[in-house]
Amino acid sequence: MQSEKEKARKGCLYDANYDEELLRERAECAERTYDLNQLRPSQVAEREALLRKLFGKTGQHFTVISPFFCDYGYNIEIGENFFMNMNCVILDGARVVFGDNVFVAPGCGFYTAGHPLDSERRNQGLEYALPITVGNNVWIGAQVCVLPGVSIGDNSVIGAGSVVTRSIPANVLAAGNPCRVIREITEEDKKKWG
Repeated sequence: MQSEKEKARKGCLYDANYDEELLRERAECAERTYDLNQLRPSQVAEREALLRKLFGKTGQHFTVISPFFCDYGYNIEIGENFFMNMNCVILDGARVVFGDNVFVAPGCGFYTAGHPLDSERRNQGLEYALPITVGNNVWIGAQVCVLPGVSIGDNSVIGAGSVVTRSIPANVLAAGNPCRVIREITEEDKKKWG
């Protein structure tokens, strides 16, 4: 018989609200994020140590500004030179992978969790979790919401306030609700700032 955690990893419906193992893991994560969010900004070494313990994988150089919240932590992987500004949330029932040189503005949310549309299953505490992947050299503007199963391609920019419901290709500017490709990023964009 599969555990609820194994079901979640396979993208199947699983019991996130009543399963003792998952409840315990979320409580442990809540304690760690609480500790993280109580640290002074000058406590850089302590912050880094806590984040390395919390996340499944980190690069050498990264910054996560508090407050920050996540469900489990161990499903989060961040690459080199990762930067996440304040008030961000990652609901990591499934893997959330960020590439190298990713910049995340304030107030963003990455939500792998979804719920059945029918109330009977939803009221049983069932949900699903689909992975989110963010490529290398991506900038995500303020207040962006990334939904379950989305991938964002390398070198892309997601405009502030966007709700990313579908995957976004590489090398584009995308924005809106729902988020859609506005245009490709070109050589002219490099010339703009000299």
